[in-house]
Amino acid sequence: MAFIVGSDKFEKLMMSIILSRTGVAMDVETHIFFTFWGLNLLRKGGADKAKLSLPPIMRNLGTWMIKRKLKKAGYRKPSEMLSELAKTGKVHLHACSTTLELFGLKKEDLIPEVEDIVGAATFLDIAADADKVLVLA
Repeated sequence: MAFIVGSDKFEKLMMSIILSRTGVAMDVETHIFFTFWGLNLLRKGGADKAKLSLPPIMRNLGTWMIKRKLKKAGYRKPSEMLSELAKTGKVHLHACSTTLELFGLKKEDLIPEVEDIVGAATFLDIAADADKVLVLA
């Protein structure tokens, strides 16, 4: 599978995590390409700061509630789940090189689980071999 995450919203991150966890259980290799605002999720601390895409007045409370429900259901923090997924060897986290440059970031600004920094052409080569490609933007 190949996912393109172009949003830094909590629900997009969780979709990629839950689908990747399912893929690991099914012995499916997964590549996740984080681009544009999605790259913020790979910044150190970024995944755990992600908020739901709700109106501003409801965003903090709604995010707190869903994170609480996930914790109660046995889910760890998003950063811990990303780390666990990368350690399986079945899930590969890719950062967009163009977005990294646009945001003025370096590899050191990202979580250590980022496998590589690639351009769109390289990721499209990876995605061309995937059975399923999903865009989470």
